[in-house]
Amino acid sequence: MTDRDFCLSSYIAFRYIWKDGVDFAEGFQHKNILPIGEGERVPVWTSEEIDREIQRQFDELYARYDSIGILLSGGMDSANLAAYLKPGSHAYTFNSVSGEFDADVERAKRYCEKLHLNHHLIDITMEDYEKYTPIVMRHKFAPVHSIEPQIYKAAERAKADGVELMIVGESADLIFGGMDKLISPQWTFDAFVKRYTFLDPELVLSKPVSQMDLYEKYRRGRDGIDYMRFMDEVFAIESSSSYLNAFGAAWMPYYDPYARLVMAEPLNMERVRGGEPKYLVRGLYAMKYPDMEIPFKIPMPRPVDAVFRDWEGPKRPEFRKDIPMDRLTGNQKWQLWCAEKFLDMI
Repeated sequence: MTDRDFCLSSYIAFRYIWKDGVDFAEGFQHKNILPIGEGERVPVWTSEEIDREIQRQFDELYARYDSIGILLSGGMDSANLAAYLKPGSHAYTFNSVSGEFDADVERAKRYCEKLHLNHHLIDITMEDYEKYTPIVMRHKFAPVHSIEPQIYKAAERAKADGVELMIVGESADLIFGGMDKLISPQWTFDAFVKRYTFLDPELVLSKPVSQMDLYEKYRRGRDGIDYMRFMDEVFAIESSSSYLNAFGAAWMPYYDPYARLVMAEPLNMERVRGGEPKYLVRGLYAMKYPDMEIPFKIPMPRPVDAVFRDWEGPKRPEFRKDIPMDRLTGNQKWQLWCAEKFLDMI
């Protein structure tokens, strides 16, 4: 069925359309992906076991592919995976002409120098968003995450460099207890709804549709919420679908070694709340880079703050005319810009 108002509100709130079978228009069936089931994952107890299992995966990959590349940030998730690549492999780091990613880029350069990887910087500009966003939207049949146009650009560059498979470390946060600011608090239902909603549809849309049905599926009792299950299911679909779509639009295979693993024992929330998120992944980083300080969470950089700083907002009738643009983050402005571009396209 088609329900443009619902789909628009779902994208604004969650960055994807969470109801299967509900689409913006006839012939625009959106694509989501379910994460690998726990029964298909290898349980790991220690950092050493993660090391062993990831090495096994890379041995199998190199039996099939001659050239493997990686999306490399300055954080520990992708840095760990880079350590399994053969010297001379290609690594791609997102860059911004504004200079806001300088620290991230410099750290990625250090990894490449240590591992003897060919390092490529992928600049992201407004012109890139204009060029690549329609491509990934047409492939998804929906508006997209701000990471998708730049992943597409990196994938196209990797193909030109002869890369046959790209490695990403996207699942480490979800599987090993990252995103500590989201999972550490003891959330009430209302507080989690407010914290997780990326942009309130009522703030920006002319005909907002409540998205509370999705949150209600995870309600516990009168005022609680199973936010860990919410993250495992809702966030996992939104995040994984973004990578699948961007690489799929470029016809570039990709692989996430972390996605094939699962913690063998429950996450130790005391360690997470004590300032040690992803403690097993941190242990692996200490093994691979004993001479480097373990970095804290570094999200995949997106230059939306600089690119959309002066954007005045959407003009289509689906959007309110009194949107407080000065209160929105770069990522929220991106969502409005992308949604308007998609509506123009269909």
